[in-house]
Amino acid sequence: MVSLSVLLDVFVPVLPSGVLVITAATAAAAGSGAATGRVPHDVPDILALILSAATASVLGDLVAYRLAWRGGDRLDRAIARSRRLTAAQERLGDALSRGGGALVVLARFAPAGRSVVSFCAGAAHRRARDFVPWSALAGLSWAAYSVALGYFGARWLGATWLATAVSLAALFGAGAVAGFLMRRRPA
Repeated sequence: MVSLSVLLDVFVPVLPSGVLVITAATAAAAGSGAATGRVPHDVPDILALILSAATASVLGDLVAYRLAWRGGDRLDRAIARSRRLTAAQERLGDALSRGGGALVVLARFAPAGRSVVSFCAGAAHRRARDFVPWSALAGLSWAAYSVALGYFGARWLGATWLATAVSLAALFGAGAVAGFLMRRRPA
């Protein structure tokens, strides 16, 4: 369920994939004894969650990238009608051509940033070798961060709703910072 949500949230950015990843990590921490302070022996559960969320993230990015690549004139006209999408596409193209794929990583944390970056990279016909490694790094860093929030939230606060709420606040805070940084004009 978590993987499917992460895979599809590139197309429907309002899906609660981050919430599901954090909740699953909190539940895994509670089941492993980490929430009670004992040393967890079920670390493979946490690693499996990170790997499945990261893999689903990259696969979703690649599907969106390929769809946009093949989108043709219709997609180009839709992007051209929006100043924000046109500007995002230009900034992404410039960043990728300069080797600055950190924008792809940053966008993974911003609300709907993943969608914009994946579709714009495909529509701009950016080379896959310029996009895929950054997408993989973005998916892995986002998955590890989200799982760590749920895991350590449960460890420090117990497997309670408070732990999940604090973890979600940290995830949304990271998204707000990422969104702010993406909107800033480069110097």
